[in-house]
Amino acid sequence: MRILVLNADYPRFLTWLYRGQPGLENAPYASQMTARNRSLFGVADFYSKNFEAWGHSAAEIHVNNPWLQGAWAREHGMVVAVTEPAIGASNRLPAWLLQAVAPFKPMLRPFARKVGLSPKLDAQAEKVLLAQIEDFRPDLVLNQDTFHIDTALVRRIKGIGKPVLVGQIGISPTRGEDWRVYDLLISQLAATVAFFRGHGVRAEVSHLAFEPYVSEALPPAPAMDIDISFVGTVSADHQQRIALLEAVAERYDLKLFGNIAPGLPASSPLHRCFQGEAWGAEMYQALRRSRITLNSHIDMVGREAGNVRLFEATGVGAFLLTDFKDNLHTLFDPDREVVAWRSIDDCIEKIKRYLADDAARNEIAVAGQRRTLATHNYRERTRGILAAVENS
Repeated sequence: MRILVLNADYPRFLTWLYRGQPGLENAPYASQMTARNRSLFGVADFYSKNFEAWGHSAAEIHVNNPWLQGAWAREHGMVVAVTEPAIGASNRLPAWLLQAVAPFKPMLRPFARKVGLSPKLDAQAEKVLLAQIEDFRPDLVLNQDTFHIDTALVRRIKGIGKPVLVGQIGISPTRGEDWRVYDLLISQLAATVAFFRGHGVRAEVSHLAFEPYVSEALPPAPAMDIDISFVGTVSADHQQRIALLEAVAERYDLKLFGNIAPGLPASSPLHRCFQGEAWGAEMYQALRRSRITLNSHIDMVGREAGNVRLFEATGVGAFLLTDFKDNLHTLFDPDREVVAWRSIDDCIEKIKRYLADDAARNEIAVAGQRRTLATHNYRERTRGILAAVENS
């Protein structure tokens, strides 16, 4: 079977990647793709490599990378104009407005797309993508970016050889879309799966994962010189996260890797914790440097665990202190493979406890890594997706 995986990258990551490798934007498509995958950011080529391990032919497309897509187009006789990706327009909105609309994003996304506040491929990018579909002729398309590639574009993809269409979405789905164009929708959130099933679409739970190859590709493990870290985004969508991190920062030397969205008050202690963005290998090294790394899910997921940090942190052997969720026990054995906090005070107490107990902390970190490498890996996830497709 021929499998094509569609994805998109953060514009800030793309800027970092290409500024760090001058001339990469003029390199052949294959060279740019190799550089992209070697960064180890996001899912890289983890899905395609593991689909191939199951005996299939697979490839990835990063639909919003103008330099990569432009190189493919030129190599296939298409004339294209390459423009640097813009940072999201929503970053220009007032912080109070971003916080106020956060709960209503699923309903507002269609309007946001129309006025340029939500990711969308332009006509040229769509043309290149459809040419790639025509060239590859996939039997199965796994769409991991339902924002850039909305259901209208998916319907056009379906018209090219009628591939099986699988969509992966990890947050509350956009309202008003006709999701029935998909043959299967997958999500790590049971609530999202229930939403799709309620709209007559076949849907299954499929969790995110860690790729064991990452540990082999990383440089030697750095010194463990950070007491407490958090890796991720701080924005209007993360009010629980902000409250937790500010409380921790008042008491401990917290190191914050990632990005702080506009609007965080100047008085917030998180500004002094900020270490800058850490992409791919740099992110994994930050996790490995940490005696304790914190996790706090985005507000909209409610009482379900499943963000990728669960698996990235444990995958590289970090001790993970994560927010309690009702389904956490289905992923890890709490207090044996990860430790869960139930309130800010509880989190503070557990930080104090485990910073003082190296033996217990290390034992849990080792057990968490063992669980992730054995269970929460892309080999298992791709096997599950293939099984679900076969049964559809």
